Amino acid sequence: MDKVSGRLTVFFEEPFWVGVFERISEGKLSVCKVTFGAEPKDCEIYDFVLKNYCCLKFSPAVAAAVKEDARNPKRAQREVRKQVQNTGIGTKSQQALKLQQEQLKTERRTVNRERREAEKQRRFELKQQKRKEKHRGR
Repeated sequence: MDKVSGRLTVFFEEPFWVGVFERISEGKLSVCKVTFGAEPKDCEIYDFVLKNYCCLKFSPAVAAAVKEDARNPKRAQREVRKQVQNTGIGTKSQQALKLQQEQLKTERRTVNRERREAEKQRRFELKQQKRKEKHRGR
C-alpha cells in the first residue's frame, strides 16, 4: 500500500497571504500555490481545504526523497515549531511550482497562437469574399 502525505504552508508574500499545498504520492512531489489575499483565519483555511481541494491544479510530479521513520512526539512538535518560524517554501516545491508555471505558459502560448491564426484566416476569407463580390457583375 502506498503512503500519501500532504502539507499546507501559509505565509506572507508581499502583498498577499499565500498557501502552498504539497502532496507526496508514490515518492513524487506535486505542488499547488493559492493566493488568499488578506490574512486567512484557521477556520477559513479549513473551509477552503474542504471545499476546494479537489479543484486544485497541482504541478507535474517531481521526484522527492521520502523517509519513513517512527517519530517522537516532542521532536515532531519541535520540527513543527521550526517550520512555523521558517518562512518560505522548500526548493523542491519551488521547482515544482516553476515547472507548473512553465507548462501553463506553453499551453497559453499555443492557444493564443491558434486563436491568432484563426482570426488571420477569417480576415483573409472575408477579404477574398469581398473581392469576389466586387468582381461579380462587371
